Order: sequence, then C-alpha cells, then structure tokens
Amino acid sequence: MKLYTSIGPNPRVVKMFLAEKGIDVERVEVDLRAGENRQAAYLAVNPAGQTPALELESGAHLAEITAICEYLEEVTPNPPLIGTTAEERAVTRMWTRRVDLKICEPMANGFRFAEGLPMFESRMRCLPEAAPGLKAVAQDGLAWLEEGFQGPWIAGGRFTLADILLFSFLDFGAAVGQPLDAGYAKVSDWFARVKARPSAAASA
Repeated sequence: MKLYTSIGPNPRVVKMFLAEKGIDVERVEVDLRAGENRQAAYLAVNPAGQTPALELESGAHLAEITAICEYLEEVTPNPPLIGTTAEERAVTRMWTRRVDLKICEPMANGFRFAEGLPMFESRMRCLPEAAPGLKAVAQDGLAWLEEGFQGPWIAGGRFTLADILLFSFLDFGAAVGQPLDAGYAKVSDWFARVKARPSAAASA
C-alpha cells in the first residue's frame, strides 16, 4: 500500500490510525501549499484533489478518511479501532459522525474561511463572513461533548476512530486560532490522554 499524505488534520487521522495498527506503508508527500494536489498527476490518484489517498495493492485508490480507516480495520482487525461486534462498530460510527459534524467540520471550515483564506480562496468556494459562526458552532459542539462525556474515551471504554478524528482536529485547531478551552475539563483530560499515546507523536 502507498499513502499520499500532506499537512493537515485529515491526513493525520489516517497516519495515527496506521500507527495504532502498527501498519507501515510507503508515503508520498503532496505539497498542498504549492497546489500539487490540484495538478494532473495527483488528480489521477484522487479526482477530488484532496488528501489523504491510499493506493491499494490492486492499484485502486481510496479517498475519504473514514473509508480508508474502515478498509484498514478490515484488512488488519487487531487492535480493533472501530469494533469487533455489530454494536461496537455502530457505536464507533455514531460517535465518529457526531464529532465530525458537530466539531471537526465547522472547525475546519472556520479555518479555511479565515486564517486559511489566502490558500483556499482560489481552490474552493469560501465564505469569509461565515467563519466566526462556524468557529462558534465548533465550540458549541465541544460544550455539548463536555456536558455528556462519560469517558475514558469518546465511545466509552474503547479507544476508537472517534478519538483519533477529534484529537487530530483539536490539535490542528490549537495551531490555527481555535484552541481547546481549558474550561472543558473532561475533554481536556481526554485530550491529554490521547496526546500521551505513541501514535500521537508518530503521526505529528
């Protein structure tokens, strides 16, 4: 397998997932700042022009981080990061979807439409006027998570893809003007636990 990767939280999710699985794959760095992901060579890998993308042994390419991680879970089921039963897998997918919609996606677009505007305005439709609201939506999502957090992990007793996804985006957010509010004590403790895992350093 070959991973086309770059800077940013989305590629980090897959790199951290790989590190947790103990899977070593060839990596190809795609220069987003130079727009390499919008050039013909990379568009042949992923027509959407986004990273990451995973090239399989068959020569097929997978894009979208959840699809890539689902594939990796199937081919290397241990340690399980999605689940070993139908219920566990459903719970992981539920929490992954929740943190993506409530926190990660608005946080990412808040960045793209504000601090990241010089890089993104020529590549996608950007709505600078929406940036403050999107950042606020992400904070609302964190407040919601803090209120209902049971722990020790997002999905309860298991470390899962949901933890990897949220950690990757919160760590990114801290570097682009959207730091984790220390007032969210339970989420902050969770963040510290994830950051202490070897996979967090290996994927940075």
